[in-house]
Amino acid sequence: MTSAPSDRTPDQQPGTGLRADAERNRDRILAAARRLYATEGLGVSMASVAREAGVGKATLSRRFATREELINAVFADRMDAYADAVAEALADPDPWHGFTGYIHAVCAMQAADRGFADVLTMSFPAAKALEARRTESYNGFLELIARARRSGHLREDFVPEDLVILQMANAGVLAAAGDDAPDAWRRLVGHMLRSYATPGTPIPAVPDAPRPTALYRAMVRLSRTGSGSA
Repeated sequence: MTSAPSDRTPDQQPGTGLRADAERNRDRILAAARRLYATEGLGVSMASVAREAGVGKATLSRRFATREELINAVFADRMDAYADAVAEALADPDPWHGFTGYIHAVCAMQAADRGFADVLTMSFPAAKALEARRTESYNGFLELIARARRSGHLREDFVPEDLVILQMANAGVLAAAGDDAPDAWRRLVGHMLRSYATPGTPIPAVPDAPRPTALYRAMVRLSRTGSGSA
């Protein structure tokens, strides 16, 4: 007598979802990917993630069939925080303060995680959940722009694409400055907020520039690597 067919995968047990060892492997893969993405960006190969996690490429493929699936899982919580930042900014009774606070919060998220800096300047159509949160954040940002314009503090010619340009510029500064001048991004954001404001708008002081020696070290490092991706 043959047993009834089962729709469970080899990694599942009745009523428990993933087997304990499969769940451990998944957690190890996610932790490894977070470490590598945070320090090296999204250019890290799937093979490198597997090695860092101490699993075979076949195991990685069973858990995450594509790079987009892995990125979606790794950055789900950060995209949640990204969307929450918009909601917090919209709740601010001062539209200009909410706008500037959001700009700074987003750039700070990029500074905290190089992989997330890349995520914010790239599109992943196959990562449905990630892109849904991005769309939610974008729609909230449109309202932030409208509120800040109505307050009279945001220039009328500011457009949503200016945030994308800022994120790209910030990602470049972060990659180029590295650990030599880790706060250089703050000065970039300070100057950009000045450019977004109408005359007479109250603007926080622009942070001090990195020390010349720090920027020189960054330039030497870049000359040795031949790119801004070190």
